[in-house]
Parts: sequence; C-alpha cells; structure tokens
Amino acid sequence: MSKEQILYHGSLYQIEQPQLGLGKPNNDYGPGFYCTAHHDLACEWASKSQGIDGFVNEYALDMTDLKVLDLGKYTILHWMALLLRNRTFTLTTPISIQAKEYLLQNFSIDLSEYDVVKGYRADDSYFSFAEDFLNNAISLRHLSSAMHLGEPGIQYVLVSQKAFDAIRFRQAKPVDNSIYFPQFTKRDLKARMSYKDSKVSLLLDPSELYVLDIIRGGMKDGDPRLS
Repeated sequence: MSKEQILYHGSLYQIEQPQLGLGKPNNDYGPGFYCTAHHDLACEWASKSQGIDGFVNEYALDMTDLKVLDLGKYTILHWMALLLRNRTFTLTTPISIQAKEYLLQNFSIDLSEYDVVKGYRADDSYFSFAEDFLNNAISLRHLSSAMHLGEPGIQYVLVSQKAFDAIRFRQAKPVDNSIYFPQFTKRDLKARMSYKDSKVSLLLDPSELYVLDIIRGGMKDGDPRLS
C-alpha cells in the first residue's frame, strides 16, 4: 500500500513537472524541490513579493520506498551545519568563523544517502537567530526556543531522482497576494519582535551552553551534554 503525503509548493509559476537540479544551490538544504504540508504556508511563500500574485501547486508524494532525513530527530546543530554548508552567512568575528568550521566538521549530514529532507525553514528572521548563535550572543537553548517564534513551518525537500519520480502533480490554484502577503509579513514580524523582546532581558548565563562552550568542550554528535 502506498504512503502518500500531500505537499504544496508556493511559486510565481505553475509547476506541473518538478525536476531535479533546477533549484537554487544556496537554499537551506542545497538544490532540491522545496514543499510544505501546509496549504496556507505555501500561499505565503507564493506571495513574498508585494503586489504579485502567484500559485500554490499541489502534489502527492508516494513516500513508500523513500529514505527521509527527519531533522526533528537530530539536534539544532545538525540543522545549523546544513545551513552553513548551503546558505551565505556574514561571519566577521573570529569566534563565528571558528564556529562555522567546527559545526561543519562535527555535525554535518551526508544528504546523498537520502531522497527527502524534512526540517525547519530558515526565513530571514530565523537566519538572524543562527548568526547570533555563531557569534556567541545566544545560547543553544535560546536558539532552539527561537525556532518556534512565529511558527516558521516544516519543509519537505526532494533531493534525489527517486523522490522526483515519486511525486505527482494534482493541481495549481492562483494565490491572492493582497491576502497572503500581509500574512507572510505578519509571520516574519512576529518572529522578529518576539525574539527582540526575549533578548532585552537575556543575560549571559554560565549554566547554559554557548557555541564557544561547545568548541572548548570538544562536543560532537551524540554528546549527552547537548541533550
């Protein structure tokens, strides 16, 4: 029996036949086809440019024989390592540069073994949280908590030909930008304001883990101190 997952992709275009290798290389998890299981979130993704209507494309993905990397089962540091490999960070301090190399060396995951990646989506606000962590400005716990501000949503990313062969187009519907652009900006603003408010009272807590502690402690994948 097939195990179908209904997915949505927000875009300025109708995409009836997604193809491997056409995505931007500097997306969160590298080249791939990025989708969500939430219809309204896809509508927001299709409405990121004010005044321009897009489309929400609907698909059925047969997950029966696909190997899925669920980042929810890993630490936030594994997610960070994927972002560092694919996204462009502004790293200007010695600690942030060292932190990048340390996380890449100790928390990277080889995506070539998987067909689908499931994990957080790093909108601009969440990307700034990650940069603060690399600069030793917020703790590991605070970074994890920040990921729930504004409800960033979970994305599914097709990264293998096997996954692309298993996806079936169902329909595409136009998205009203006048409705969903305000929702998109509201979600991002909520995350930024919540994070800003939490940082006002945030003091350096010696009992918490910062990236410098992780490096000095030689913490690696599976270290119980990261739990």
